[in-house]
Amino acid sequence: MDTAESPNRRVLLAGALASATVALAGCTPTTSALTAPSSTAPSSTASASTSPMPPPTTPAAAFARLMAGNKRWVSGDLQHPDRDPDRRELVAQQQEPYGSVLSCIDSRVPPELLFDTGLGDLYVMRTGGEAIGPVVTGSVEYGPMTSGTPLIVVLGHQRCGAVKAAYGSLRDGKPLPGNLQAIVKALEPAYRQAVREGGSDPVETMARAQVTLTAADLRTNNDLSPLVKKGDLAVVGAYYSLDTGKVEVLSGAPS
Repeated sequence: MDTAESPNRRVLLAGALASATVALAGCTPTTSALTAPSSTAPSSTASASTSPMPPPTTPAAAFARLMAGNKRWVSGDLQHPDRDPDRRELVAQQQEPYGSVLSCIDSRVPPELLFDTGLGDLYVMRTGGEAIGPVVTGSVEYGPMTSGTPLIVVLGHQRCGAVKAAYGSLRDGKPLPGNLQAIVKALEPAYRQAVREGGSDPVETMARAQVTLTAADLRTNNDLSPLVKKGDLAVVGAYYSLDTGKVEVLSGAPS
């Protein structure tokens, strides 16, 4: 009796194991299914694979592209254009930046990020409080005068530490140490204007005055003013909000 039933039991057991194996195979994803990306997942390189847009050649078009990038920065709908190896290779031998930005050294105000631009799009000069002198002026002039860059933006910002330090130094008559005093001297015209204007927040007033005065000086200097008069160049004064990420235009927006 026992010997007659053993084969049947083995058959039944083998069948049960086979059924269990099939069931488990149906419930467990394959290796390829575990590792394969979803076809609907967003690609971080989607924008990199698109053909780069040609640089704008007029002040109005360059300004519009910059401000469109800032709008994306504010909303978080970023494109991250011109930031891939193909772009690096494209600009390795030649560049055509469509804007020059003079901004503060503040770590929270990187022009390439807040305008959502990429490699080869902007000339960028950064000094404490947008302080300017011959070398900085020459650096700002470089793009418009050598490669026809149609736009300069002087970009100040909210809660500028350099402006605050310069304001305190000038108000109290206490020079800052080392070469920091050179920043104080460069920002003195903005301090005087802020004192004349008054207001509840003199440091913010001074920061805005520094932008408008610097933009006006660049707009009317001997080398850039002919380009401005011909309509080949615009010099815009702008102000960045740390709170919102938005760039506010103070002066010189091209029409």
